[in-house]
Amino acid sequence: MPRHSRTHQRPNRQNRPGRRTGTRDEPNHAGIHLLRDPSVSARMVRSSGAGPGDLVIELGAGLGALTAPLAATGARVIAVERDPRFVAKLERRFADAGEVRVVEADARSVMLPRRPYSVVANIPYAISTALLRRLLDPEATSVESADLLVEWGFAKRMTEARPRDLEVAWWQARFELSIAGRVRPGSFRPAPSVDSAHLVIRRRPDVSRPQARLARKLLQDAYRAPRRPAREVLGAHVPKKRAHRLLTSTGIDPPVVAGTIPTTTWLALAGELSADAADAGRTGPADGRRRPTPSSPARTPAEER
Repeated sequence: MPRHSRTHQRPNRQNRPGRRTGTRDEPNHAGIHLLRDPSVSARMVRSSGAGPGDLVIELGAGLGALTAPLAATGARVIAVERDPRFVAKLERRFADAGEVRVVEADARSVMLPRRPYSVVANIPYAISTALLRRLLDPEATSVESADLLVEWGFAKRMTEARPRDLEVAWWQARFELSIAGRVRPGSFRPAPSVDSAHLVIRRRPDVSRPQARLARKLLQDAYRAPRRPAREVLGAHVPKKRAHRLLTSTGIDPPVVAGTIPTTTWLALAGELSADAADAGRTGPADGRRRPTPSSPARTPAEER
């Protein structure tokens, strides 16, 4: 495939290219602020750990403030940018960079890789939730890590121990979300009115798919009835005595309401439940009865000869 690939999409009225950088007379409705501080770029790339052989997606490449240091690591970089003027500048700037591919597309709809990849990006405030939903929500997502510049308040909400909504709790069940540092408005052009944050996202390496699915079920029950006692929420999945033991072993008072329990605790409980299921599968039914063995298929006359 050619290194520079253009996917033409008609920009909507709110995010027209003419509004990309914003001016004093023209509101920056899209919440786009171009990164101008090389030290911030360096910290993000260093945090990402990108290196030769890695695949890195940069969503909203702008003028290449992150693209250049990413390319210097030897990683394969796919720089996604929707503004055709910026795309042209990126193509000229990285024409001789064999590991950089410039794609003209919208970050909200560009096709994402199926192989494991990382994301390093300065994402527009206005589409932060939509982009995280694309990256973190699918059960089969291939993203392994992300280093993102987002609005400070948004980062704080994403990293709460007890998120306000189920969606963020589900993301936290499979990924560790943390804030690496605060980024001041002067690091951008135009300068936003609030501070930004370097949001770090890393896939939890020890969470299996069965554990994640159980965690999602527990979280759904907890968020559906946040004032319900935790022992009742967990008791819907295991016998009551087992639920009581599991809660006390994780330091939770069984009568406490489900809405006060952190995501990581529900994840730990899901781990215990998935281990129970695995043990039951190896040892047979808990009542000690022998599982029936499947009968052998009838042999055909040809097989009997």
